[in-house]
Amino acid sequence: MAGEKIRQDNRTVEQIVDGMSLFDDDLMSMVFDGNIEATELLLKIILKKDDIQVVSVVGQRELQSPVVGGRDIRLDILAKDSTGKQYNVEVQQKPEGAHIRRARFNSSMMDSRMLKAGQEFSELQDSYMVFITRTDIFKRGIPIYTINRHFEETNELFDDGSHIVYVNGNYKGDDTIGRLMHDFGCKESKDMYYPELAKGVKHFKEEGGREKMCEAVEKYAENTRLNSLLESIKNLMDSMKWSADQAMTAMKVSDADKAILLKKL
Repeated sequence: MAGEKIRQDNRTVEQIVDGMSLFDDDLMSMVFDGNIEATELLLKIILKKDDIQVVSVVGQRELQSPVVGGRDIRLDILAKDSTGKQYNVEVQQKPEGAHIRRARFNSSMMDSRMLKAGQEFSELQDSYMVFITRTDIFKRGIPIYTINRHFEETNELFDDGSHIVYVNGNYKGDDTIGRLMHDFGCKESKDMYYPELAKGVKHFKEEGGREKMCEAVEKYAENTRLNSLLESIKNLMDSMKWSADQAMTAMKVSDADKAILLKKL
């Protein structure tokens, strides 16, 4: 029975990987991690700037809050160009994951790390917060929504260097952004327009990187299971006024899980 469960779990992971596209943040982060060529293509199309030269890009970058007890964030992609500008690109399947105040928060976390002690505020580089959403969350039917600050009285640009961009992943126009969003929705590399993206997808879904992709899916599933278990324990502790040990004993939590969960409580 145990051997059959392992085989079933393996099949489930394989099926999940087969069904993934660049709208899944695990795959997207792996494809773009260290991939200068793909990142330049993405930013040039979305921002309509042909002169972007990316010098570094990392996937799944965690930024810790400078405040004790503050909220940390994990970025899907964090890139930097040759002029020092920084770019955070996130993919979101659900609208709530791309809340407009999340864009504000992510942007502030990026900005807070750009200046070193003694630097002038004028040295703060431009930052771009880009959300690629599966659906058209603003429901205007356009491919890209660009947000910049303006003076309300004169409608002139307040050029503080902070930029927020939302990309409508449901856009299907016959243009560069339409083809880019088509590629983001593809499950197989052979169906993609842009070789810069197809190469990475093929590696992590069809070639040598597939094992790493499967491991990421398994890790995500395990974290989800533990977080769900943690919430149940907290609810039981709150409703029954029990200790963590009492709650975990009542739920028959394994010793291995108990050791992990106690660190999270």
